[in-house]
Amino acid sequence: MTDGIDRMSPEAHVDRQRDRWWLVAAVGLAVFMASVDMSIVAVALPVIEGDFEITTSMTEWVLLAYLLPLAGLALPSGRWLDTVGHRPALVFSLSGFALASVAAGLAPGLAWLIAARLVQGTFGALLFSLVPALATTAVRAQARGRAMGLITTLGPVGLISGPVLGGLIVDGFGWPGIFFVNVPVSALVLAAGLRMLPPGAPLRAPDRSWCAEALLLSVAVASVLLALTLTASDGPAWMTLALLGALLLGLWLRMPTSAAVRRLLRSPGESGPHLALTLAATAIGTVFFITPYFLQRSLGMSASAAGVTILAFPVGMALTGLIGGFLGDWWGRRRTAALGAALFTVGLALVLPMDGAWGLGDLVWRLFLAGCGNGLFNAPNMAIAMTSAPRALLATTGASTSLARQAGFALGPALATLTWALSSYRPEGMRAAVIVATALSAASVVALARTRAPGAEPEESELSAATVNDATTTERR
Repeated sequence: MTDGIDRMSPEAHVDRQRDRWWLVAAVGLAVFMASVDMSIVAVALPVIEGDFEITTSMTEWVLLAYLLPLAGLALPSGRWLDTVGHRPALVFSLSGFALASVAAGLAPGLAWLIAARLVQGTFGALLFSLVPALATTAVRAQARGRAMGLITTLGPVGLISGPVLGGLIVDGFGWPGIFFVNVPVSALVLAAGLRMLPPGAPLRAPDRSWCAEALLLSVAVASVLLALTLTASDGPAWMTLALLGALLLGLWLRMPTSAAVRRLLRSPGESGPHLALTLAATAIGTVFFITPYFLQRSLGMSASAAGVTILAFPVGMALTGLIGGFLGDWWGRRRTAALGAALFTVGLALVLPMDGAWGLGDLVWRLFLAGCGNGLFNAPNMAIAMTSAPRALLATTGASTSLARQAGFALGPALATLTWALSSYRPEGMRAAVIVATALSAASVVALARTRAPGAEPEESELSAATVNDATTTERR
């Protein structure tokens, strides 16, 4: 059974007799690829630094150049994608991502590499906004939780496993290989999209208001992220940046272009899953920043052993991700998401002692339990957001959930650093950071408990043939 309504884009009703699982798998692979690129570069930075003979402070922009457009362009990209056909949007996004990846791999210097990463992040923002809409329209409402299970599992698993994959590629092929590997993956997803998606409305250039919105949000996001990285240091610089970011975000909220997002978040069933996703992602970001320090400084593990230990979390997430989708479709999405969030909270609470006498296994099973809970949470929570969305705002919903996730992942490390710094970087500061993460996860349970799904609409089988004809006509336009 389900606990949402079927407010799909008209495209979704054209082919309701069969679920296109190959399309879901293909776009899930695209999410995995774009998520891996968020973290895979981290392990290559020392090599890039040595090859280009640059400082560490300059090298970090190879990572930031990809992350900034992912956050700054998330909402504008979703609004634009709601006005164009899905197939041309997928072709444009994947082609741009692949070409930018090639440019990054061929970079002769840092400036070229940073520019290529900015372009890569721009097309990555389009992919993160487009994929949830594609997965939503590829299957019937009754199977949407399972589709989201695949998508929401591959994304975080790609993010967390990026450093491990990066290490293997860098050791075997050099740092350009982490970018070149995107080309065959993009080609595979593109072939599936061309085969299974209808032609759709042609692409259209964004208008000036879109460009102004994108610039304003990008500068706002950059200001907030930079402020968060400076909160633990002396001086008023972080306060100035934070104030600038807040002012720009306030200005954006007064712009007509923000109306779609405001309308979306006012829709029944939307604010809860968005808030829960942000809280859970922030908890993950906090724990995954502080845990390597605990493993290496308190338990004396090597960096490679710490990396393997942390993989217990994505393994648990992968094992329960699809189960969460199935359970959400059968038992109810809100209840399944709340159950997963509660299990995630329990797992984090068990990590809290952070005993210096722990062995490897003591932390592995706790992280695994937390990963299982997060895997159960992701798919039904995403299905609630996508199913509750107004029909014309599917891509905007994909963008807003992507932004919620990215914001949490970015906020988590800054929050962990601030909490740890307050204790002068003593072990109790690590535990304080995990306490904060546990509290955030518990708050996500409350957010889901307060979520009320909108009223039911007629089942797909009861929709009239006229609806199908209207949807087909709309798609051709």
